[in-house]
Amino acid sequence: MPPWWHVTPYKGLFLLVLIFVGLEYFFNTFSDTGSSLFFNTTKLPIHATKPLPLHLKPPLLLKVNNKTSNFSSTNSTTNFRRNSSALVTDPPSSGNNSSTGSSTFPADLISTVDSDYTSKASNATALPPCPDDVSMNLYGRIPIVRTPVPTVGELERRFPWLLPGGSWRPPNCKPPKRVAIIVPFRCRGEHLLLFLQHMHPFLKRQMLDYTLFIVEQDGDGPFNRAMLMNIGYKEALNGSNYDCFIFHDIDLLPEDDRNLYTCPDQPRHMSVAVDIFKYKLPYSQIFGGVSAITREHFKLLNGFSNSFWGWGGEDDDMSNRIRYHQLHISRYPITIARYTMLTHKKDKPSPNRYDVLKQGQKRFDKDGLNNLKYKLVQKKRNLLYTWVLVSIKPPS
Repeated sequence: MPPWWHVTPYKGLFLLVLIFVGLEYFFNTFSDTGSSLFFNTTKLPIHATKPLPLHLKPPLLLKVNNKTSNFSSTNSTTNFRRNSSALVTDPPSSGNNSSTGSSTFPADLISTVDSDYTSKASNATALPPCPDDVSMNLYGRIPIVRTPVPTVGELERRFPWLLPGGSWRPPNCKPPKRVAIIVPFRCRGEHLLLFLQHMHPFLKRQMLDYTLFIVEQDGDGPFNRAMLMNIGYKEALNGSNYDCFIFHDIDLLPEDDRNLYTCPDQPRHMSVAVDIFKYKLPYSQIFGGVSAITREHFKLLNGFSNSFWGWGGEDDDMSNRIRYHQLHISRYPITIARYTMLTHKKDKPSPNRYDVLKQGQKRFDKDGLNNLKYKLVQKKRNLLYTWVLVSIKPPS
């Protein structure tokens, strides 16, 4: 009997097969990821790599009024469509995706201008429709940059492709809807700069026709977030025609650009998974943080209640209005609808918010857009945003 190390014909054939399998695995692995042991290659964006295998998670189900809605796409592809809630595979992680302040944008995420987007104006009526699938422009998970805080001048130099008023639209095609981003604001200058830095490239990659409105409450009286959002809706429509409204807290930044800022058939709660809540939905009827509502539905709901002065209550009232009008709250999956909350001092909760909330249903038809009163102090179209300064007073 020959010693174990003696190579028999069978052992030789077996070793040869192992060598070929190992070499094939080696070359396929590195060619798929765009990496190399011998060349210092740059990691490609998601859409430039070899298609990833699709691992679909169960669709997110939400019961409202004893009705179950399925918010997954019926088309099992990695394409992301403007009004879809498609489930797609998470993109490859770079190891530092969302929560650290030391992260920096890839250069192409904050490039000053792309060769395809040099035009600042176009004859929109003559343009062809934009493709429904926007996944080729998206990166998936993107970093949240907290430091350094940019200046206004730096942001204006970084985003010369913006149109006056914090607007942008694709120069070569026409999106199906116009989107107004409404941000209630007071005394959050640092958050505003970080928000602008993050959101403009984010929205541009989604090929949206959008305008960003910063609605600021003048004075030092009790803050009324809901009334500012109603005012933003009114003032946006006073200047132009918008189909979709995104109501957005300034301290929430989306971590995944597959979270499309569009309006589906039902009102959408967008900030499903926030870092301070350990990326879990606090309760099933929540509608706070970031939400998307069509113009028609917002009018049907009579907007937000104007009765909530101080922190809390207005979002739960809106959730009640949605159910009252037989609409449903839709959501993207938790893996996509992720947000980072910028640190700030918590506002003092309104002591009477629960009493106002209990009486809400009696006021749905007379407390909102149809009894909105405010004084427009100033309205200005800056390059980075449309600024709306208003004076509002609590009822005497």
